[in-house]
Amino acid sequence: MNKIVKAHLAVLAANLLFGANYSIVKVITPGLIKPFGLNVVRVIVTVTLFWILYALKPSDVSIQKKHIPRLILCGVTGVAINQLLFIKGLSLTTSIHASLLSLGSPIFITFIAARLLKERISPLKIIGLIIGIGGATLLITMKEGSTAGDNVVLGDVLVLLNAISYAFYFALIRPLMEIYKPLVLLRWIFTVGAMVIIPIGWNQFADINWQVFSIANFAEVGFVAIGATFIAYLLNMYGIQHIGPSITGSYIYTQPVFAAIIAIVFLGEEFNWQKALAAMLIIVGVILVNKRTTSTLE
Repeated sequence: MNKIVKAHLAVLAANLLFGANYSIVKVITPGLIKPFGLNVVRVIVTVTLFWILYALKPSDVSIQKKHIPRLILCGVTGVAINQLLFIKGLSLTTSIHASLLSLGSPIFITFIAARLLKERISPLKIIGLIIGIGGATLLITMKEGSTAGDNVVLGDVLVLLNAISYAFYFALIRPLMEIYKPLVLLRWIFTVGAMVIIPIGWNQFADINWQVFSIANFAEVGFVAIGATFIAYLLNMYGIQHIGPSITGSYIYTQPVFAAIIAIVFLGEEFNWQKALAAMLIIVGVILVNKRTTSTLE
């Protein structure tokens, strides 16, 4: 099996992990662990594993002083705000809603990059933005049944804000990716994110009653912290190195498929024609926004 095929399989596996993560987080929080407490577990485990990986394969690459402010912003937007809003939002809404709204990231990435990196915005991109926002609005205003969280609208808004935060992160990190290896950046970005998340979520983390956890519960927490974070990031990094960021990024379209199937089977969530319409609008919006931009992202 050549590296290209391996890279495609790695990225597909990463998005399967991300897709499953929506349902597993719903099982854990807020019943066993409150959202910010789960964030603390997730970031502590991930940062520890990245530093262990660094110890096993040390690198003498240091971050230039002029890049430190941008790296800190990447840690705040890409890890701290992104993960805090995602877990909290997901605890309030449904797995299907959250996965579909996360598809908005490529739309926001394009427009934020245009602002920060001086990239051109065409009328087609503006139309795509309007269509994508229309799909997100339809999804947010949709009523849910008993399988929904406590406050679906607030949860949807937080997930959407999470997508915007990730878009800022992606635009900020792109110039750094041309200079530093992905592993170097991820290690420091997660370290910065941990410095923000731990103080915010420490009280909820301290309230976790580990004694009531079953073996399955520990496995679920391990999946979120190791599988859907550390391993998934490494798999995506492998994909970026061998097939490029644009192809790797296009696999985000598989996440709602995996998330919906798992949520329907294990959580009893419903996928109706309104959600299908919202998904179609968001995907069409993403396609129009990113049309003819592939060559600029490789």
